[in-house]
Amino acid sequence: MRIEGAAPFARRVLIVGLNYAPEQVGIGPYTAGVAGALIAAGREVEVITAKPYYPGWRTDPGFGAGWRRADQHGVRIMRCPIYVPRHPTGAKRLLHHLSFAAAAMVPSLTAARRRPDVVLAVAPSLLSVPVAWLAAKLARAPFWIHVQDFEVEAAFATGLIARRGWLSRVMLAIENRLLRSADLISTISPQMVAKLVAKGVDADRVRELRNWAEDAWTPTADGAQTYRAQWKLQHRHVALYSGNIAAKQGIGLLIDTARELAHRADIAFVICGDGPNRAALAEAAAGLANVHLHPLQPAERMGDLLALASVHLLPQLPDAADLVLPSKLANMLCSGRPVIATAAPGTGLFAEVSGCGITTPPGDAVALAQAIEALVDDAAQRAALGAAAARRAAERWHRPALLAGFVATAEHLVASRTRQAQPGEQRAAA
Repeated sequence: MRIEGAAPFARRVLIVGLNYAPEQVGIGPYTAGVAGALIAAGREVEVITAKPYYPGWRTDPGFGAGWRRADQHGVRIMRCPIYVPRHPTGAKRLLHHLSFAAAAMVPSLTAARRRPDVVLAVAPSLLSVPVAWLAAKLARAPFWIHVQDFEVEAAFATGLIARRGWLSRVMLAIENRLLRSADLISTISPQMVAKLVAKGVDADRVRELRNWAEDAWTPTADGAQTYRAQWKLQHRHVALYSGNIAAKQGIGLLIDTARELAHRADIAFVICGDGPNRAALAEAAAGLANVHLHPLQPAERMGDLLALASVHLLPQLPDAADLVLPSKLANMLCSGRPVIATAAPGTGLFAEVSGCGITTPPGDAVALAQAIEALVDDAAQRAALGAAAARRAAERWHRPALLAGFVATAEHLVASRTRQAQPGEQRAAA
């Protein structure tokens, strides 16, 4: 029982989210990080999630069939079976998200019977938000949505769904209704906070809780040399991209840029990743000796990979600006190497890179090639921007401080709900 007069706190937290570790990129590592921070703060955490499939869009066969219960680093996890399309078109993605919502329904409602003090839904997947909302209602707990990207508008930006028409209107209406269902909504950048308010969410219910740099990925010169020898890069400057290879990233621009710099034998483009567009990217790069395609590298070697870069490349489609702040940016900055991003002035990505990297117009391969050449040929500027990047990472992307914000938000929700409740409605914690 809760002690009379003691301050209320979030003893149990239920998280409903499509992605989770051991996925190495995207949303999964960050949801796992939040769960781990809550465990470290002495809370009990239950996670309803899918079996790992991202970024390769292939379910990990090691997780078996059906629903699977596991404990991972103190977190109680239910892995749900879902439909994973090999080539995710708009309609197939919709079925993918619907399958998770359906598979997560019974486990989420079962978890609600254990009376969590807070229910957190991670979007994407937006279609699983009603499942988490229903669990929160059943548990009589505050409901929190954390928005990693605006998936409906991102679908418009990448051409998966037509921007005009009845379907787009219906999806935006559903999105707005779901977002307004939460007691609190958090998201990962100031621009995304502003977009939530513009969508009609009360400003006093919105928080910025950004992703963080993985401080365990310490760049090492020896590790970088190992990669140079392994991939036969010799002493060439490396323009590096590592992460998901999908439509939203606009990575095809890097192939056009490599073509512009084919005359520079001292510059190599290294692209490490997986995703639905990888085969098309490999086909586009055929015949370019300065492009090196490799699989996504293991997390334990990520620091060595980041140290390989002379410059990091971060392309982004212009229509996707401020629908998501690429999480990979934090680790690029933390590596102490300059970033070249394709971002327009006024966007969140432009603001994050200004002063510690270079921005070029989205879709402009010539401008990106010129920026790469300028940094490769100016060691002093590379060093200055790299040092500024490391400082920026420490100031804005420090893991312990950012994770403490998630824990504090859970406590805030419970305290607020307790203050609002009538004495007869307050329930004792088991």
